[in-house]
Amino acid sequence: MKKVAILFTLLMAAVLMPVNADAQRPSGRDRESWMKEIQQYKNDFIAKKLELTDEQRAKFLPLYNSMDEEIRKVQEESEQLSRQTLTKGEKATDLEYEKAAEAMYELKGRENTIEMKYFNDYKTILTPRQLFKLKDAEKDFTRELMKQHRRRSSR
Repeated sequence: MKKVAILFTLLMAAVLMPVNADAQRPSGRDRESWMKEIQQYKNDFIAKKLELTDEQRAKFLPLYNSMDEEIRKVQEESEQLSRQTLTKGEKATDLEYEKAAEAMYELKGRENTIEMKYFNDYKTILTPRQLFKLKDAEKDFTRELMKQHRRRSSR
């Protein structure tokens, strides 16, 4: 799930990057609207792959979205520290580089802690088979997004 979350974040960033010099990133409401669209698409995709009942969907997806948001926040914290250090360039101290590196190395552990916290909640909603299929559904979603991105980029 960690890799999928990272890939999802990276993919979203790549999709938002301008394809040509005249293109601009969505801003404000446009970006927020786009992010909601992607989240809805992901929810529908995963619900279909896991064959969720309406009751499961109503309980699972809000939890899943909360987990995604928590993971996104810890990723953003790590990325922000890295960006700040890189922006300073030669003026950055060894301690700043060390702290940025530490944040990057700790990221997987922090993501794992979040995932395991939610996993225990998921066990009360999903069947063992659905729990097992969740990882594949996330990978499939990422592959599908990447495929769509490649198609748009090649136009």
